[in-house]
Amino acid sequence: MEIRTLGPDEVKSTATSSARSIPADEIDSTFKSKYIDLISSPLGSKVLSFSDEWFAAASNLTTPTPPIRKPGVFTHAGAWYDGWETRRHNTQPFDWVVLRLGVASGRVAGVEIDTAFFNGNHAPEIAVEGCFVTNEAEEEAVTRPDFSGWETVLGKQECGPSQRHGWVLDALTEKAYTHVRLLMYPDGGIARFRLFGVALPVFPSAADAIFELSATVMGGVAVSCSDQHFGTKDNLLLPGRGVDMGDGWETKRTRGPHVDWTIVKLGTTGEIDNIVIDTAHFRGNFPQKVQVFAGLFEEGKVPGHEDEGSTFLRAGYQLEMGPRDNFSILYGI
Repeated sequence: MEIRTLGPDEVKSTATSSARSIPADEIDSTFKSKYIDLISSPLGSKVLSFSDEWFAAASNLTTPTPPIRKPGVFTHAGAWYDGWETRRHNTQPFDWVVLRLGVASGRVAGVEIDTAFFNGNHAPEIAVEGCFVTNEAEEEAVTRPDFSGWETVLGKQECGPSQRHGWVLDALTEKAYTHVRLLMYPDGGIARFRLFGVALPVFPSAADAIFELSATVMGGVAVSCSDQHFGTKDNLLLPGRGVDMGDGWETKRTRGPHVDWTIVKLGTTGEIDNIVIDTAHFRGNFPQKVQVFAGLFEEGKVPGHEDEGSTFLRAGYQLEMGPRDNFSILYGI
């Protein structure tokens, strides 16, 4: 079987958008609160295939927490690494891993590659490709090394040892993708792979069907909050119930009366019928009360906490909360 490969010129010439490198200390401010990580494992992203994972598993790439190090710890394959590491002397131009996005589809805004703790065995260069497939037969084909439907999302980029690397595209990709392939030239190790962008919602076929407007997988984004000392605002919009107390939004303690808040941009406009507030695993630190507000704002405008535009709607509910409750509240507008 002939293995399809891309040379440096081909990778650059087929790029869907030009990109610029950004400093490590600007990655979070550039992407977070505006975009989501389309391949974060809590969303359901999955590694479908890879060329090699001799030293460390490709599934580590999408772990949501930062990489860790265990000096002196060895496995049967060698030193333990929190990332994806392939064997030396790759006979092909690059190693690769294919991932299915954790959302139905998404447009890409930027890429982060973290080579934390890979020093001397890090990936020298990387590139990212994408494709859109719609059925099981196509998804089976996309896992094979000879699949020819890839388009370049990020052209070939140089990486350094043990550091975060970020690239922002000049504009969101025109096309939405369901799968991506990370290329590593020629081999080595990468700790984390982040693909920032916006999820495109898939609407139910029935006009009267109810779906979650705020869900990350439908394009919802937690854009700002008063505080997230213990748990991030982004956890609020993940699918399913929290797995533990760390899988939620938790602020620091403040003595005396106060209000913490989060602003969420919905995936699309819609009529709100029900609201669910879930305090699973929060027992002695759950909120006493919650209140919900809604508004309709111009595209691109991020409202502030005190913003009360003419179309801003205030919910008429202030709810008493208990530990580990899961509320479903009628909310008519």
